[in-house]
Amino acid sequence: MEVLLAEDERGIAITLSDELQEQGHRVRWESTGPAALQALKESVFDAVITDVRLPGADGIEVLRTAKSRRPETEVVVITGYATVEQAVEAMRAGAYDYLQKPFLNAVVVERLEQIRKLQALKEENERLKLEIGEGDPFSNIVGQSRKMQDVFKLVATVAEADASVLIQGESGTGKERIARVIHRLSPRRRAPFVAISCGALPETLLESELFGHEKGAFTDAGRMRKGRFELAQGGTIFLDDIDDMSMPTQVKLLRVLQEREFERVGGEKAVQVDIRLLSATKVPLEERVRESRFREDLYYRLKVVPILLPPLRERQGDVPLLVAHFLHRFAEDKGFDVRTEDLAAMEAYDWPGNIRQLENHIERAVALAGGGKVLKREHLLPNELGLGGSSAAPPGQEQRTLKEVLVEAERAHLRLVLASVGGHRTNTAKVLSISRKVLWEKLKDYGIE
Repeated sequence: MEVLLAEDERGIAITLSDELQEQGHRVRWESTGPAALQALKESVFDAVITDVRLPGADGIEVLRTAKSRRPETEVVVITGYATVEQAVEAMRAGAYDYLQKPFLNAVVVERLEQIRKLQALKEENERLKLEIGEGDPFSNIVGQSRKMQDVFKLVATVAEADASVLIQGESGTGKERIARVIHRLSPRRRAPFVAISCGALPETLLESELFGHEKGAFTDAGRMRKGRFELAQGGTIFLDDIDDMSMPTQVKLLRVLQEREFERVGGEKAVQVDIRLLSATKVPLEERVRESRFREDLYYRLKVVPILLPPLRERQGDVPLLVAHFLHRFAEDKGFDVRTEDLAAMEAYDWPGNIRQLENHIERAVALAGGGKVLKREHLLPNELGLGGSSAAPPGQEQRTLKEVLVEAERAHLRLVLASVGGHRTNTAKVLSISRKVLWEKLKDYGIE
């Protein structure tokens, strides 16, 4: 286990640290409160052992910082001046245990073993939840169309591997959400997920953001600062709009992928890094390669596994499901609905801004609806989109209410979940977070055997 020991009494710290290292733990010792707080910013710890009285900041502050940065980290508080009030404060702040000096090192070793078993049990529980569908990582990605189902299958397949993935798709198609699902399904899911847009920063600032900088590297560099690659240590880094990355920065990125190391801006010491790289592009990178604007060797390093997200115009059958999803998010249980002809018009529209544009229009429609329960066309599809005016549905367009679409989607989802758990009804109810009685009623209503 990775253990942070915050203790200002040198004798106690050395003997306890030696004992813990003999038991196989990796220990970082800090003797002041500020140093302990800085350690929590720089590294991830499984457990923290902290004295209450530390120079510069007390152990309760260390405890609260540790729990706020990573709730899974367990904290054991030790003190030579125990009071009931202090113990209560520590336990309320989330301490795992509270020990009074003097104590036997064996007691601390025992507490860490208990913590290790507790954390292993929690990880196994999370793994089982994923297996039966609880905490569904796809819950925020809506799509019943064949193209999206193919994407989901590919994501589930590649997530377990550690290969680089290049997610391609137009702006607004949900590339970062797919990246987060890959991370959440991967063996690295307990470590950080760090995202950065390469197109949102100028070249000089992007390099510093990615790789960090040393003190004095440039005018405003008053202290050493870690970059996104170091912050993602052990986890996943997602580089969005990688097609906007400059050629010099591409060279540095290529080295990271080849050598798993880099130097901070203004530094000479190589920093080792263990990450999985996911990247996204809004334009075909092969075009950038042909134009000599993107390195071919880096392109192949990034595109070990390509995932192509379809634009919304190629999955128009998902529009009603997305409308319902956004209505639930922005209106909750206020009972808003969309007229059949307006829903049909929304399905027929191309949505050049994709899901992000649709989301924006639903949020605006809810805001402008006032006291009415039916959202108006001029709010959902304003005139500047060429869809205002007449409410007539396009010729040949199927007339369905939003509620009919949701019933159809629920029936399809029930069948999908049942099949995924081998027809086991108890597990199906767990996946759907409903009781077995409600599940039985729904299966009966929908005529599902």
